[in-house]
Amino acid sequence: MDGRAAGGITLGVEEEFLLLDARTGLPAARAAEVQAAADLEPVLGAGEVDNELLQAQVEVATPICSGLAEVEAQLRRLRQAVGGAALHTGCRLAATGGAPLWSRDATPVTEEPRYQDMRTDAARLVDEHLINGMHIHVAVPDRHAGAAALGRVRPWLPVLVALGANSPFWDGRDTGFASWRTVVFGRWPVSGSPPYTADAATYEQRVDALVDTGVIRGRRQVYWHARLSERYPTLEIRATDVQLDVASAVTLAGLGRAVVATGLREAAAGTPALDPPGSVLHAAGWHAARHGVDADLVDPVRGRPAKAADVVGALLEYVTPALEEYGDAERVAGGLTELLDGGTGAARQRRAVRGGGMPALLDLIAPAPGTV
Repeated sequence: MDGRAAGGITLGVEEEFLLLDARTGLPAARAAEVQAAADLEPVLGAGEVDNELLQAQVEVATPICSGLAEVEAQLRRLRQAVGGAALHTGCRLAATGGAPLWSRDATPVTEEPRYQDMRTDAARLVDEHLINGMHIHVAVPDRHAGAAALGRVRPWLPVLVALGANSPFWDGRDTGFASWRTVVFGRWPVSGSPPYTADAATYEQRVDALVDTGVIRGRRQVYWHARLSERYPTLEIRATDVQLDVASAVTLAGLGRAVVATGLREAAAGTPALDPPGSVLHAAGWHAARHGVDADLVDPVRGRPAKAADVVGALLEYVTPALEEYGDAERVAGGLTELLDGGTGAARQRRAVRGGGMPALLDLIAPAPGTV
């Protein structure tokens, strides 16, 4: 996920999914079986389906992409192929931020030392980590530029939480939150909006200080809504739930790239950064997880409530020059209108339950391959 395309900054998308038993809808610990079946899918390369923390989860990642059309094609390919592999093992691939149904028995942790260590450290929190996100990797020239851009991306992360909300149901009940995944992730020691950073030295000092406490085992456990990747030369946005459909994922990927590109541009130009207090961003992120875009959001410029459509509109205006440069303006603006008018994944999940109960919800979040 490194480098730049001729027409702009490259990007890649990672998606995490739940495996649900096809008969009961409960989490199914069949990740190894799905990976083995995926290896037989002709359109999947070796290792394209990866492990996650729990054995009822899998993760996929696109190759480096230069544009949103490529992101869309790769996501459709991956979802269809992995969905087919899941069916071969008697389960369904579910695109939801949180498990809507639970079993009394804990889902087994993946047999890797890192994950086993996490189970030792966090006990029941790991048992309940049946949550899935979408991570947008945007290429940055170097860590100094990335850290400066991160400081400018930071105020808008609660808006991305709201737009990407897709986990209202948990343990058979409506949580009352649009993104329950955000709440569950918030129980880890390092989560939520990152602190302001103006340069790489500041960023590294903040991360090193966290590791030095001994509370987390390493830099990969810095679970901020956005961070500099330790594996790739990218800024990684982790604020959103995995999306119900590819179209929504592409909208958020385009928006994510544009906000990073805008941050890079502002930092290079020396434009003063918007720097809301961390306490305000924490409250704004909680509120975004609670309501999605179905209530006011916190305006990051004024620190006051404003209509969700107005705050999303302000973000769109902020990133429009970057969107226009990459030819994404019409597509992302249209996708945001759809999320505001047609509803986020959370709103659509609730509509499904009202119309047909849990069976309708399962059909929505785990559609047959080829319908994504």
